Amino acid sequence: MEIPEHKELREVARRFLQEAAPKLKEYEEKEVFPWPLVERMGHLGFLGVFVPEELGGAGLDFFAYLALLEEMGGYASLRSILSVQQSLVLTPLLAYGTEAQKRRYVPRLARGEILGAFGLTEPEAGSDAASLRTRAYREGDHYVLEGQKTFISHGNVAEVFLIFAKTDPEKGARGITCFLVERQDGVRTSPLKGKLGLKAADTGMVFLDGVRVPKERVLGREGEGFKIALSTLDTGRISLAAGAVGLMQRALDLSLAYARERKQFGKPLAAFQLIQEHLAAMKLDLEASRLLTYRAAQKKVRGEAYTLEASMAKLFASEAANRVAYRAIQVHGGYGFFEEYEVARLYRDARILTLYEGTSEVQKLIIGAHLTGIRAFA
Repeated sequence: MEIPEHKELREVARRFLQEAAPKLKEYEEKEVFPWPLVERMGHLGFLGVFVPEELGGAGLDFFAYLALLEEMGGYASLRSILSVQQSLVLTPLLAYGTEAQKRRYVPRLARGEILGAFGLTEPEAGSDAASLRTRAYREGDHYVLEGQKTFISHGNVAEVFLIFAKTDPEKGARGITCFLVERQDGVRTSPLKGKLGLKAADTGMVFLDGVRVPKERVLGREGEGFKIALSTLDTGRISLAAGAVGLMQRALDLSLAYARERKQFGKPLAAFQLIQEHLAAMKLDLEASRLLTYRAAQKKVRGEAYTLEASMAKLFASEAANRVAYRAIQVHGGYGFFEEYEVARLYRDARILTLYEGTSEVQKLIIGAHLTGIRAFA
């Protein structure tokens, strides 16, 4: 049973989405970032749910954050903005940032006054993140960064970037350091358009051509970057699983409503056993994903190791979301193939879930390594 604060947050999110959905559809059609909606989410406290009140956040717990992501999951462009801002940017800042770093960035991020980005992926370093090529050279009290990042969510709208670069290439993954880089430091970005889904969410390339960053903006310690990236992705995978749960819930709700209303052969679609089979399978995928997600979250909140559980939740929920979205199209028949019906967008939005923050294949390698004690990759 949810506590009152969680139920209240869900209700606020539902009211917000009732107003935002028509506007979001316009942003999606034009592939434009929804700044007015982001500003509204900031005012509602959506962008800093688990951030302490003294740092500008709502001061709620991690389960409240997951509840919000579930509600927003059917509107993946907005859910993506919440996930990036909190799971990928605020989480490592709160865990590894100095007091000065927290004071400088966390309140503005939590209130939505600025957006952040997580800069790990490169053109030649996706799943194999340890092979990244971006370099950071020490020059006195500064580091000079050279390299580029790609597929970066918020790449063109962020004011602060968590950039992972090699400070000691000889050490491999142990030679990676995380930097807090500001756009005004000289970062250049370029938009990536034409995505299959998440059309109102920003994605871009980030170019670091001699960008100078003060040594005070190293996040954590030098050489600790890969550890920060992996721990951050563990949290991110739980949030993605929660978003997938929300997408499945929306797909099921729409399919149930359509199946009850639409008539064929003189009776509602819902009366046909094969339609019921689709709906039953959707419900099973949804609830199994929800349980895996909250099991991983429970271990995180307890302070226990949760990498395995996060990978299992992300793997199952992301794949399940694609199955559920497929079945939603089948229930809607030919109408489901047209953008006029929301399930078409859900189908497109579901696809990215198996790709970012670790592909399904990578999650299987992580799970296999935990089972066998043997890593399939260095």
